[in-house]
Amino acid sequence: MVQCGISLLSTHATNSCLSRKYFGVSSVHSMALRACGFIVFRRVPPECLEYLLLQTSYGSHHWTPPKGHVDPGEDDFTTALRETQEEAGLSEADLSVWAGFVRTLKYEVKGRPKDVLYWLAELRNPNKIITLSKEHQALRWAPLEEACALVGFKEMKEVLREVEEVVRKKIKEGEEEL
Repeated sequence: MVQCGISLLSTHATNSCLSRKYFGVSSVHSMALRACGFIVFRRVPPECLEYLLLQTSYGSHHWTPPKGHVDPGEDDFTTALRETQEEAGLSEADLSVWAGFVRTLKYEVKGRPKDVLYWLAELRNPNKIITLSKEHQALRWAPLEEACALVGFKEMKEVLREVEEVVRKKIKEGEEEL
């Protein structure tokens, strides 16, 4: 049985460490498996938003935003940056992080709890070439409904729909970033 949920993390700028500067996220972890990544989107004229999804080359070949496990001693935000670089070839300089948006999905994998933290980032250059790691066999830039169909999991669909709503609201208000 898979149990899932979504939670919002507190986002306070507390010190100069990048993860704390943007998000106030601790590097102290529970016994749950933990992974971190980015929901990366790009704007495609005239008014389309597309989300980067990667298809795994293992297991059920599921589609997911770039993410991966936290290394010992590594903070969550650093993990998200490292994994996005490793899995998609996108560096911090390629991304405009929306400081104020981070979500946690909670579910079980092989009977063990897992927490996945996702930050939101816009690809600065929408034509940037994505470079896949060996962990993935395909990538897709997908508009919301296609992305939701690909990811399959209800909780990930809910987060993608929330992202779409937040981004469109900010664009309408004339703000580029949160």
